[in-house]
Amino acid sequence: MSAALLEALRAAVGPAQVLTPDAQDLSAYEEDWRKRERGHALAVVRPANTDEVAAVVRACAQAGASLVPQGGNTGLVVGSTPDASGTQVVLSLQRMNRVLALDAANLSVAVQAGCVLQQVQAAAREAGFLFPLSLAAEGSCTIGGNLATNAGGTQVLRYGNARDLCLGLEVVTAQGEVWQALSGLRKDNTGYDLRDLFIGSEGTLGVITAATLKLYPQPKSQVTAWASVADVHAAIGLLGLAQRQLGAGLTGFELMNRFALQLVAKHYPQLRIPLIDALAPYFVLMELSSSQDSAAAQAQLEDVLGEAMEADTVADCVVAQSVSQSREMWHVRESIPLAQADEGLNIKHDISVATSRIAEFCARTDALLAQRIPGVRLVNFGHLGDGNLHYNVQVPEGGDGAAFLREHEKTVNTLVYDSVAEHGGSISAEHGIGSLKAMSLPQYKSPVALQLMRAIKLALDPAGTLNPGRVLGPATPGH
Repeated sequence: MSAALLEALRAAVGPAQVLTPDAQDLSAYEEDWRKRERGHALAVVRPANTDEVAAVVRACAQAGASLVPQGGNTGLVVGSTPDASGTQVVLSLQRMNRVLALDAANLSVAVQAGCVLQQVQAAAREAGFLFPLSLAAEGSCTIGGNLATNAGGTQVLRYGNARDLCLGLEVVTAQGEVWQALSGLRKDNTGYDLRDLFIGSEGTLGVITAATLKLYPQPKSQVTAWASVADVHAAIGLLGLAQRQLGAGLTGFELMNRFALQLVAKHYPQLRIPLIDALAPYFVLMELSSSQDSAAAQAQLEDVLGEAMEADTVADCVVAQSVSQSREMWHVRESIPLAQADEGLNIKHDISVATSRIAEFCARTDALLAQRIPGVRLVNFGHLGDGNLHYNVQVPEGGDGAAFLREHEKTVNTLVYDSVAEHGGSISAEHGIGSLKAMSLPQYKSPVALQLMRAIKLALDPAGTLNPGRVLGPATPGH
């Protein structure tokens, strides 16, 4: 079966684009970004266009082989790498990286799924527009993966998740058929919204091969500020004030705890971290995008911060005086995940809680973890403006990271997820479920929701060809 399948794959995409473990090193495709798991693929197939993707899917379906779609392989929940069986085919979309068409009048751009996010941002910028999806992995993550996981990032507060930025899709189904809906319409009320069905499905319902994305006018100016606050309550107070005074101009509002920034200072001493010498436990990075000139926008942001300082909501603050200073501030924020990785293995969480309950969640969960694991270090940072925190748990100082994960990961996850549930939140805000959280999902998702999700999977992929074991976990009889 394997030999016949390999021949069919070579016929579909050409021999040079079918990589096998006996001839090539496949580690870049087989290991997840966090280096938590390493699988073994039967082959890695690299199609050049949608027809080739469809042919690959048909070949796998006919052979009864499962297929794992993969973009930039930057996911954080082990959702795009093969299992250890050596029987799965990795479908890499990285060669499908063309910008297809930019429609200035429609404020849209159509791109292939393998386009790197930064490439799409640049194409929009060169045409005088903005594509606002922005995240730390934007230099390597791809649009197909962004949509398959409904990625969030730093500007969700103003522009929404990847789902909100997508006008249309092209998808190859589990049977190898092509659904093409790239017209870029903002209104199409002709039945079920298939686009939203495939976005966020993590490659389990279909393979996204192209997308039409929303563009926005470039703001005339962007002004960034960094503030120290006494606690999460104060940060939420500042957020509310900024939303009232700045409205839709508030495009970024990030929360970072002190320990997160101490890790950045430790591992990247060349970076200048504003107010790091202050003894504040939390810091906020906020950005105003405006149709006014820089001076007027800066004055508007300074007025908000001045009011916050008078009310003792903000202890201290600094406003970037140039584009380069603004970029330095954002670079510090984006370096937190890298610094945490340099510090050693850790337990990551990507949770969301209603903004009104975040302070309560943090206080409660911090206390529970400190009680359960004395000396545990919390790296708490994220997109406070939309209620999404990366509430990560680091081994106590001097401890062994691998041993910490073996001994405490299940306990920590249960504690954090239970607290999230108690506060009405979600265990995954923007990273997805993958295989890492698939076994936890039934404990925190409505049985009715899970039943509906399994019914959709069964209807669209009855043979379980696409990314099995992801999101809903191992297949059960009849599902």
